[in-house]
Amino acid sequence: MNDFSTEPRIALPGSHRTSLSATVLAPPDDPLTVSVILTRQQPLAPASLGQTRLTRAQYLDRHAADPAHVDLLRNFAAAYGLAIVEDPSSLARRTVQITGTVANMQQAFGVTLMQHTEQGLSCRVREGSIHLPESLASRVVAVLGLDNRPQAKPHFRVAHTVNTSFTPVQLAGLYQFPPSPNASGQTIGIIELGGGFRDADITSYFQSLNLVVPNVTAVSVDGGTNAPTTPSGADGEVMLDIEVSGAVAPGANLAVYFAPNTDQGFIDAISTAVHDTANHPSVISISWGGPESSWTQQAVTALDQACQSAAALGITITVACGDNGSTDGVSDGANHVDFPASSPHVLACGGTKITANGSVISSETVWNELASNEGATGGGVSNLFPLPTWQATAKVPAPTSSTGGRGLPDVAADADPATGYQVLVDGQQMVIGGTSAVAPLYAGLIAVANALNAKSAGFLNPILYQNPAAFRDITSGNNGAFKAGPGWDACTGLGSPLATRIIIALKAAGA
Repeated sequence: MNDFSTEPRIALPGSHRTSLSATVLAPPDDPLTVSVILTRQQPLAPASLGQTRLTRAQYLDRHAADPAHVDLLRNFAAAYGLAIVEDPSSLARRTVQITGTVANMQQAFGVTLMQHTEQGLSCRVREGSIHLPESLASRVVAVLGLDNRPQAKPHFRVAHTVNTSFTPVQLAGLYQFPPSPNASGQTIGIIELGGGFRDADITSYFQSLNLVVPNVTAVSVDGGTNAPTTPSGADGEVMLDIEVSGAVAPGANLAVYFAPNTDQGFIDAISTAVHDTANHPSVISISWGGPESSWTQQAVTALDQACQSAAALGITITVACGDNGSTDGVSDGANHVDFPASSPHVLACGGTKITANGSVISSETVWNELASNEGATGGGVSNLFPLPTWQATAKVPAPTSSTGGRGLPDVAADADPATGYQVLVDGQQMVIGGTSAVAPLYAGLIAVANALNAKSAGFLNPILYQNPAAFRDITSGNNGAFKAGPGWDACTGLGSPLATRIIIALKAAGA
């Protein structure tokens, strides 16, 4: 057994946190749980067109955590008075949770934990890097949960001035979903970092649309629960996601994964959904995120790897691109994109403003209401992820960082609150927009495609980029720094969906 106390310690790459003004030490006896993400036994190749899908057994055999590394971590935990949380999904998720006191965690991971107020919440923070014994460090991707500051924001906006509004069913018709779409047999996973739903609202809403009320299951991750509060809080996000995805994909089951709003909670929720063998989501919708610059590199790597696992297992992930234009709300004068939308293993969803004439779209432009402080679609070029091969001919603008290049969004749909979605939240009829609405819209479309094609679409980005005629090209408007134009652009991607064409393209490609 290793004598970890005498081993040299090294900084865990990507774990550095910048200095804060925190001066109060966290109480040494406070309990906490950290998630240690371990390396794969064998690396996964970048997701690509025609990649071989893995069964869960194949994935577990090749790309899960090495049991020997789990044993090493177990010995490390015991050496510092910490306990392992036994979980049968640990190997597949490559996530081992460890519990203990602040004092023992500080000694084990070479950190000092402080108390701090962030976004009006009291939280635990750290500065600098996590330090691990040399024998363990190379086996670890990330250590999450020592610092539990808020990580992400929901990308929805409540309409203040409504020009017109649509039910999700009306938008499905405008975007040429199949008549009477049916997604029976599919499960849509939804990631939530706060808020909750009320069964009475779900029943009332779907009955008002003359739709069968979907089966909605709440899944607790890291102590997160279905906890509805107020319409103006995260409940607006939760209900938007449920009502949009469920209404455009009638018959689908919905599994809602509730986790704390921390990098640990976010990543654990995604990995839980990807490896959920009880609910089996074939598509996962994410409407939360934050600027790439607000994440540690270890968290970016761990989350992206969870999305990469989804691609390998034939699960699609749709992600909102953000609602603050080309800056993503960062006030440093530079352009920024939102993560996890910038992951090359997800379908990044941008926003438009729509005008309809009956059942036909008469005009669709980039969503940009920045002049009235009502938001705009995110989009731009990643500084963290290189240009994927399937975007090579999309004429993505040059990145500002040599490590970047991935352009986003990939696709778009109605997101302007002024032409937003009619939803029911905590008993109140509301109109909500934001790219938060676009991710569940596409998740619902993919669930319908999966049901019709009798096969999950899985990682579909390469197929979509080979079928630009499956989208309505948006050529008017801007999101600040970037302008729409013919073909892919950094405001609306390939464009808004011509849903039936997308479904046919996925079937033709064997997806």
